Amino acid sequence: MTKYVAAIDQGTTSTRCMVFDHSGHVVSVDQTEHEQIFPRAGWVEHDPREVWTNTRQVAAGALAKADLTTEDIAAVGITNQRETAVVWDRTTGEPVYNAIVWQDTRTDRICRDLADLGGGQERYRDRTGLPLATYFSGPKVRWVLDNVEGARARAEAGDLLFGNMDTWLLWNLTGGVDGGVHVTDPTNASRTLLMNLDTLSWDAEIAADMGVPMSMLPEIRSSSEVYGHVRERSALASVPIAGILGDQQAATFGQACLSPGEAKNTYGTGNFVLLNTGTDKVMSENGLLTTVCYQIGASAPVYALEGSIAVTGSLVQWLRDNLGILGTAGEVERYARSVEDNGGAYFVPAFSGLYAPHWRSDARGAIVGLTRFVNKGHLSRAVLEATAFQTREVIDAMNADSGVALTSLKVDGGMVVNELLMQFQADILDVPVIRPVVNETTALGAAYAAGLAVGFWASEDDIRQNWAQDKQWEPTMDAETRDRLYHFWKKAVSRTLNWVE
Repeated sequence: MTKYVAAIDQGTTSTRCMVFDHSGHVVSVDQTEHEQIFPRAGWVEHDPREVWTNTRQVAAGALAKADLTTEDIAAVGITNQRETAVVWDRTTGEPVYNAIVWQDTRTDRICRDLADLGGGQERYRDRTGLPLATYFSGPKVRWVLDNVEGARARAEAGDLLFGNMDTWLLWNLTGGVDGGVHVTDPTNASRTLLMNLDTLSWDAEIAADMGVPMSMLPEIRSSSEVYGHVRERSALASVPIAGILGDQQAATFGQACLSPGEAKNTYGTGNFVLLNTGTDKVMSENGLLTTVCYQIGASAPVYALEGSIAVTGSLVQWLRDNLGILGTAGEVERYARSVEDNGGAYFVPAFSGLYAPHWRSDARGAIVGLTRFVNKGHLSRAVLEATAFQTREVIDAMNADSGVALTSLKVDGGMVVNELLMQFQADILDVPVIRPVVNETTALGAAYAAGLAVGFWASEDDIRQNWAQDKQWEPTMDAETRDRLYHFWKKAVSRTLNWVE
């Protein structure tokens, strides 16, 4: 009898394979980082071939660390950085260009040109739930076809395929040029600006506007079903691939936010707050995204409101790698604790513009309030506080859209080990912040989706029963201090706008 389910978690900075048991506990993990490519300001790329190589390595590594074989694995799920776009040749399997990452801003002109066709930034929101923004995949495909020599002719001849990273990995895992399955799920498709939220199908009119041939687009299947089996030349040979969830939806699923009104916040490269709205598609009036949360088999899709924040954990990396202030990312909390407050300094990390709830591609990062008093401890604290302030903006918008004030916040992701950040988050929101025992819930959510499809878990009740609290932070800040800090944050945000002309 198979005892475990595996998940491939293809993230912005690394790829890992995690193996879980029936109780949702981690049995083994193997992880490898990939190169971050910055050809010019505002451009962010990954090499899809490197990611595919790393995927094979971490799958083998995770099995080896727990001394497992394929016979021990009931199914494998995939979760991924969502809006990162890959275009490749269906005959050779070779990408025609690097993957263009979700943070990339090169498609700003394409988005503005589409907005000028009528309707502005909201042109497609009623159908897709999304504003026209550089964040999403569809305009990235348009850029590749317009800028890679011969790509458009090859695409129109039916020779090129497109997918987010889930589709790229699924296609390769199931054989690539030798019978690879070209499929995605609604959570990923809903991040392209090309899928109709009501029908869960590609919108031919939007694809035509965007200049993306329909032949490039993967088939949209549910988030939990068997799509195919891993090719024989693999550590996971013959194991069914049975779940796909975009990373933030996977974290929502892994956090057992399975009922309307339940929300989670993932602290990773960026921050992503998702609120389950059930089978009701709630359209935001306050700068949030309407997205598919998950679809299990033949069941009706479940929707979510999402607040996407581009730069949180990656700001700590920036402090380490670009400024050299930190030796390791983990030092940020020690430096931040060396001072009593931020010393009047605020850091707005609008490196890729501002995402929710502002959606301002003209914004750029700024550190404001500097005096000779400010040292690296204050800057470290300002970096952590920026994560909490941006989350507050999104939660305020979510409360306004839903009409129900959030009473607590489930958190997960790499940054939730930072206890100073978690306490400040509770303080600035004035609600309890709750961390689960398994805080890497992204991979767990993908494992749940795959395990449900093959009967490893009987129902969503098993997921609810597996969830367990590790720690809870209660707000301790007085209202006057909270309001004063947030006032200056909003003032700092205003200084970043209209920078790009």
